[in-house]
Amino acid sequence: MTDASTIAPRDKAEILAQALPYIRKFHGKTMVIKYGGNAMTDPALQKAFAEDVVLLKLVGINPVVVHGGGPQIEGLLQRLGKKGEFIQGMRVTDPETMEVVEWVLAGEVQQDIVGLINHAGGKAVGLTGRDGGMIRAQKLKMLDNADPTKEHDVGQVGDIVSVDPSVVKALQDDAFIPVVSPIGFGENNESYNINADVVAAKLATVLKAEKLMMLTNISGVLDKSGQLLTDLTAKRIDELFADGTISGGMLPKIAGALDAAKSGVNSVHIIDGRVPHVLLLEILTEQAFGTMIRSH
Repeated sequence: MTDASTIAPRDKAEILAQALPYIRKFHGKTMVIKYGGNAMTDPALQKAFAEDVVLLKLVGINPVVVHGGGPQIEGLLQRLGKKGEFIQGMRVTDPETMEVVEWVLAGEVQQDIVGLINHAGGKAVGLTGRDGGMIRAQKLKMLDNADPTKEHDVGQVGDIVSVDPSVVKALQDDAFIPVVSPIGFGENNESYNINADVVAAKLATVLKAEKLMMLTNISGVLDKSGQLLTDLTAKRIDELFADGTISGGMLPKIAGALDAAKSGVNSVHIIDGRVPHVLLLEILTEQAFGTMIRSH
């Protein structure tokens, strides 16, 4: 990475001028950013992320941040001496675990992100799905992979019923940057832990976002030989699912991304959160820093 202080002023001006068409194109548009992985835990990357979000807001783009917090939840559960239980890769969330999830996501992690963005000169506001009645949820029905007639009880893990984005719209129409924790509420006012990738994809859809950006710990979607696939269509993704190229933890991420692309989000980008300032690089330059998914 070149040190920015060594770049000549004329070159800096040239770099900024090259960003102009992108700034013009995306001015006034909404971008939903799923924040996770190393970008969330490495202090230098955290700082770069916060600066990117503030810069996007200042040039007239409306960023909305959605975050997860799996490792942080795991850490607190261990400190409390509570053993995490997983079924088919999904955390079983009993009422006690749900309390921990809420403390960590809506308390610690969300407020850390709000603080980072504010420190970089932005005005971030933390929300959960309860605020403004944003995310209505119901209990997730998890069917057994081997025997679809069998259902597993994973506790207070939620499936989104509906998203009302009016609180997010009200904030972003002002100078604020919403930071959303993936917690929803049910019809009896119970809380649900929802996959953050799913929340980001759904929120991008209802906000009619220009882009959904998902920061991950990989360089994007790779083919079987480890080459980066920079541009994928819905049809190609179905083929990659079928032949097992996309599997494991990438499945829900890509499925959510594909849903968003099919439901009107212009493009979905799965990008490498380990690259400093990856948001600016992906949005304001020609260079692809990940995989772009389009509906057709």
